[in-house]
Amino acid sequence: MSTRHELRTVPAAAPLTVLLMVLALQCATGSPVQARPLDGPRAVAASSSRAAEVRITEGQVREVGRGGSILYPSVTSCLTVTVRLRDGGLVGAHASLFQVPGEYRSDEILPALRKQVGDRRVSAVEVKGAVGAWYPGYLTKAVESYGPGEEVPYPTRPDFDGLAEAVAHGLGQPREKVTVEDVPDGDLTIR
Repeated sequence: MSTRHELRTVPAAAPLTVLLMVLALQCATGSPVQARPLDGPRAVAASSSRAAEVRITEGQVREVGRGGSILYPSVTSCLTVTVRLRDGGLVGAHASLFQVPGEYRSDEILPALRKQVGDRRVSAVEVKGAVGAWYPGYLTKAVESYGPGEEVPYPTRPDFDGLAEAVAHGLGQPREKVTVEDVPDGDLTIR
């Protein structure tokens, strides 16, 4: 018994039509959609999908709507800052001790996060990561910005209060809204 295979040609617009149908189906069913940069590495993406998970790597700022979560991958010497909005959304930043090319430096991350939050009401700010690796001043003057002959300060002990103060000041939030937690190395998910 022989089977004959028939080759059909597909119009060039068909793949685009299929893609648009899949996206429409995802939107209609509430399937998870991951936020992606809109226009280069510094663009800030947002997702309002209830089941969305946003991935924020070193030097990035992103947000997710109510019911979503943030994945901060490979938090080793990094510091994450998550702003919990009163509407249930999350806005996060992944600060790196050393700048990742094309992304925010540590002294640019809080201004970018503050701009993304805008005038929306904040219920809490959570700082998590390698607290012992961070001198609070790195959030206002990045390690890369020290010139020849300038001594780069380094932490001699974890400074929970200093980091909380620096983050509160950088975000224009009351100190009592900010908590700081040292977490083990690895991926960090915030819900």
